[in-house]
Amino acid sequence: MWKGRFQTDTAQLLKDFSESISFDWRLYRHDIAGSIAHATALEAAGLITKPELEAIRAGLLAIRSEIDAGKFTWKPELEDVHMNIEAELTRRIGDPGAKLHTARSRNDQVALDLRLYLRDEADTICKLLAEVQKSLVALGEAHLEIVIPGYTHLQRAQPVLFAHHLLAYVEMFARDAGRVADARKRLNVLPLGSGAIAGSTINLDRELIARLLDFPALTQNSMDAVSDRDFAVELLSALALVGIHLSRLSEDLILWASAEFKFVTISDAYTTGSSLMPQKKNPDVCELTRGKSGRLVGNLVSLLTTLKGLPMTYNRDMQEDKEPVFDSVDTVKAALQIYAAMLREIEVNPEECFAASADWGLLATDVADYLVLHGVPFRKAHEIVGKTVALCLKRGVGLHELTLADYKALSPAFEADVLEILTLKRSIDARTNSGAPATANVKARLAHWKATLE
Repeated sequence: MWKGRFQTDTAQLLKDFSESISFDWRLYRHDIAGSIAHATALEAAGLITKPELEAIRAGLLAIRSEIDAGKFTWKPELEDVHMNIEAELTRRIGDPGAKLHTARSRNDQVALDLRLYLRDEADTICKLLAEVQKSLVALGEAHLEIVIPGYTHLQRAQPVLFAHHLLAYVEMFARDAGRVADARKRLNVLPLGSGAIAGSTINLDRELIARLLDFPALTQNSMDAVSDRDFAVELLSALALVGIHLSRLSEDLILWASAEFKFVTISDAYTTGSSLMPQKKNPDVCELTRGKSGRLVGNLVSLLTTLKGLPMTYNRDMQEDKEPVFDSVDTVKAALQIYAAMLREIEVNPEECFAASADWGLLATDVADYLVLHGVPFRKAHEIVGKTVALCLKRGVGLHELTLADYKALSPAFEADVLEILTLKRSIDARTNSGAPATANVKARLAHWKATLE
């Protein structure tokens, strides 16, 4: 493409080193859509004829069909998806194909392709996030009566409904979907028409191209348009958080499925065995997802590092944006798809959950709250209940096994009704503030998410 300036062929080592067709071929549908819109603008400006536009459109659509069918031959010596498609189009239709690149650079072309690609993928990822949320809501609805210990520092803290725990992840994934959708808004801006750096003296109708490609806005600085990858960084950041949330859910499920917890059983379809130990059932989906979250963080850091020292405007370093972008998109989509399916087949073990949540220590804070409601300052109440717990540990009994006399000896603020608060149901249903795990609250939140996601 630059044979007019160069007298010597490009070294094969450089061709091999610089090609990107091995990974950017997947932009072909977006590249073709952008080229058809660009050709339409060329025809509107009188730079190509109507028959030439039709030849370009027909040729590009034919190439797209061949690529869809896996019958197109990519040529590494043509470097990238843009030149492979343009060269083949020109080979097929002649001069009209050679006119296609008028008033366009690969710099604004690739910026367009990447925005179109990420716009589509953002929509898909939001749909997949919703499917995981639906699976979590369905699992919570099916086990609304199940109580488990809530944990801080991985130590039993207070009782919560199992569904309330699941809803925490529904909220996380909702924020993820919001971040992805928000990133989509900022990437949904047309860069085509910016040329290599300074636009072109051949001024095409950018508004027409924007309408054809469904962009609501145009970039307003040609230098920024070709050098900007903020939109990719922003989406990778959102995807890294998706991965982190999936990783945290994975950790919970790994613990819950262990012999030490036994809260849940993951379906055979989404677990594996051991090559040596016949009894093993391993939560590989959870472990792989937890591991792959590191790749998502790494991809974000990789792109940030690539961009941080670049002068204006386009630099070939920016070719390195695509592999982390593609990998993060593929990784998140695969993880969300398998998680939505796996969650639908998880079984909850009520007896094990009940045994764990029957730990009397989970109600210690309720006793402190009781004292506060009976006029004891919280710090004093905390001290009294600490001594109560110490007494239970000394005797090897639970809070519910102490007598009223035992309680009175610890504080005169205790009355006979203290024994009435020491039940899981009362503990949970007394927490009625917005966002708290009272059964009525959790039912309402499950209903809200079910309606929202439908």
